[in-house]
Amino acid sequence: MSTVYTGIGELTTNDPEVDGGDLLARVPDAALVVEDGRVAWTGPSDRAPAADERVDLGGRAVLPGWVDSHSHLVFAGDRTSEFEARMAGKPYAAGGIATTVTATRAATDDQLRAGLRRHVAEALAQGTTTLETKTGYGLTVAEELRAARLAAEVTDEVSWLGAHIVAPGVSPEDYLAELVGPQLDAVAGHVRWADVFCETGAFDEEQSRAVLLAARAAGLGLRVHGNQLTQGPGVRLACELDAASVDHCNHLAPADVAALAASDTVATVLPACDLSTRQPLAPARRLLDAGAQVAIAANCNPGSSYTSSVAFCVATAVLQMHLTVAEAVHAATFGGAQALRRTDVGRLTVGARADLHVLDAPSVTHLAYRPGVPLTHAVHRAHRSD
Repeated sequence: MSTVYTGIGELTTNDPEVDGGDLLARVPDAALVVEDGRVAWTGPSDRAPAADERVDLGGRAVLPGWVDSHSHLVFAGDRTSEFEARMAGKPYAAGGIATTVTATRAATDDQLRAGLRRHVAEALAQGTTTLETKTGYGLTVAEELRAARLAAEVTDEVSWLGAHIVAPGVSPEDYLAELVGPQLDAVAGHVRWADVFCETGAFDEEQSRAVLLAARAAGLGLRVHGNQLTQGPGVRLACELDAASVDHCNHLAPADVAALAASDTVATVLPACDLSTRQPLAPARRLLDAGAQVAIAANCNPGSSYTSSVAFCVATAVLQMHLTVAEAVHAATFGGAQALRRTDVGRLTVGARADLHVLDAPSVTHLAYRPGVPLTHAVHRAHRSD
């Protein structure tokens, strides 16, 4: 079964061969053919081939579905009071995670599953077609395994984040031994990635390296939460170990920017989290100018960024982080795919998944031009069983 979408006012493909050698270019008056859940053709509307079905999008813009490469969706409980206190001047600290750990441990599988499905559906309705989520609110062998299994039921990519904070009531030495031993052994078959919060109040460089090396030996890809609260070792460690991404990146020394630019590690910035925690905005403009690959993600979680709106993050990146609209859209689609080391999503190239985000606007510029306005007209997500 094939479908040709015509009347596309502006098409973002992230395909340099279609876009005249420019990954940030957009194609006006375009068409796109989908066959068996994959992109089969893109080009000018007047050259569109025949297909079994024809859909006229009436001049609307089409872009790849958002690839949200950072979220924490296996949780229970509420941290509204913490947010209110932070807005009143209390600084953000990693320790607030323990509140969610207590609530998550007390929740049933059905309660956690329902929350996961609700947040994933919410993200999909706003154009997110590929989503990563993490464990990290269980912090025991059994609870981290439960979180990994539940996440794998619903989301595209799962990261083990047992190294979120040291489990309450356990010494750092004993918890590290559990992480690199029984906890990793339990979850390794259910996740693709291992993540670690390398930060003051969480895990130091030596502890983070131990977790990441053990995870790599177990066959997992690596991710790092780094440089959110301090100019710490997270970026350096991520680049040293060829992690797929280092996320947050608020406090970067010149050496950190240079290391990212010289590596394959993606710098994932989390604009909504920066606003919610009142941290300095990550220097996305400086990273791009240096030649680093940048991704934008929502970081949906109950403590520091309770939003699933990638569009809000894109608008923030344009209005406050000084990215162009094209750069921000690219970072939230192609960049997110790079952060997950995926080539089948985040682009609308021939053979890629036909994950289409149709805007009720003629151009992606409206994402920042009309911030806060719900512009998603339709989302076409390829079946994940194909």
